[in-house]
Amino acid sequence: MTAASIATAAYIVAALLFILSLHGLSKHETARGGVTYGIAGMTIALLATAWLTAEGAWGDPQASLGLVLLVVAVVVGGTIGLWRARVVEMTGMPELIALLHSFVGLAAVLVGWNGALYDTGLTGALADIHHAEVFIGVFIGAVTFTGSIVAFLKLSARMSSKPLMLPGKNALNIGALVAFVVLTVWYVITPELWLLVVVTVLALALGWHLVASIGGGDMPVVVSMLNSYSGWAAAAAGFLLNNDLLIITGALVGSSGAYLSYIMCKAMNRSFISVIAGGFGIEAPRSSDEQVGEHREIDAAGVAELLSAASRVVITPGYGMAVAQAQYPVAELASRLRERGVDVQFGIHPVAGRLPGHMNVLLAEAKVPYDIVLEMDEVNDDFADTSVVLVIGANDTVNPSAAEDPTSPIAGMPVLRVWDAENVVVFKRSMASGYAGVQNPLFFRENAAMLFGDAKERVEDILRAL
Repeated sequence: MTAASIATAAYIVAALLFILSLHGLSKHETARGGVTYGIAGMTIALLATAWLTAEGAWGDPQASLGLVLLVVAVVVGGTIGLWRARVVEMTGMPELIALLHSFVGLAAVLVGWNGALYDTGLTGALADIHHAEVFIGVFIGAVTFTGSIVAFLKLSARMSSKPLMLPGKNALNIGALVAFVVLTVWYVITPELWLLVVVTVLALALGWHLVASIGGGDMPVVVSMLNSYSGWAAAAAGFLLNNDLLIITGALVGSSGAYLSYIMCKAMNRSFISVIAGGFGIEAPRSSDEQVGEHREIDAAGVAELLSAASRVVITPGYGMAVAQAQYPVAELASRLRERGVDVQFGIHPVAGRLPGHMNVLLAEAKVPYDIVLEMDEVNDDFADTSVVLVIGANDTVNPSAAEDPTSPIAGMPVLRVWDAENVVVFKRSMASGYAGVQNPLFFRENAAMLFGDAKERVEDILRAL
């Protein structure tokens, strides 16, 4: 059996493992197994590629250099990946994922340029197809690269989360896409290198503008969409490298990321096309300093008193809980209340945090039972029968403006209707607006009270008071 046959068989096995991985990751209970399948598939793919490269390097100095570069790249990349995985906090996971997407995009650009500079010897229709693959691969990769960099900067607070509102921004996006189509046809007919330079610059600018034009409230969808882009970029690289596994894997990632983005847009009442087109039609948010009333404060002892008299409590976490690493005392608080006979549930908004499923991972990490962690649609109708709602580090996902103010930048976005409860306690460090830059009228409702300070410390204070 030849090395190519062995590698092909290994790629088929790896592809099946990747499919099993995606299936496993769809549920909390099977997520660990899904990760294991993914690791196994990637290990097999890397070993098969190394074996194929080593077989081709036998007696060929140029191919031997390729093998050395492959080993060096795997060692360097693996070392950096292990280091970052060990030191990253859960709060830093969204921006890390965005940064990893940028690497995939950059790899696709480099592969595309390599395909353009390398003489394949193809002629006729096959040469035309190859030139189209190069051009499209470079375009998708470059858009993914700069778009992911902007997402990283926004998620890590190195760049404002407010949308960039350039004059005629929609026309700019559409114009860039039209130019890309024209340039692609031109390059297929006349494959000149300067056309590839132009499309690379155009795609880098478009990727930056697309994501910069999207506000903070939609960033979880953007991360998911960039995941899809990185998949299509990988598939494009697979066509150029004639690698079936890369094509399959890229298609799996691209399609699943696009579908997840569509589901999230439906949950947020956002237009799928609008978000991926760079916030098409979204207006800039109003000033975040706008005050809409007087707030009242409460201390930990007061919250403990409310909880002691409560029959039903719902906890709605947000990114602030992740920042404070308060999931463990929150889990202990839920356990303590349940021991007292209080009905405790968690209400999770589809885009709570900075990443799809961010809050679910944190709560699972703290050993919160899956059966009391409910999605927004499962818990929203029950707030009217809830004694106390604890809003821990959430803001935009519990903002009444989304449901009551048609002029709000987040108008129409489904939110957790916590204000329907008897009492609402909001854990925050200050009265600052949320990530979308929109003030929250919930803070000034008669049945709402603010508990200021670090969420972890305040929850621990409540536990002591209980």
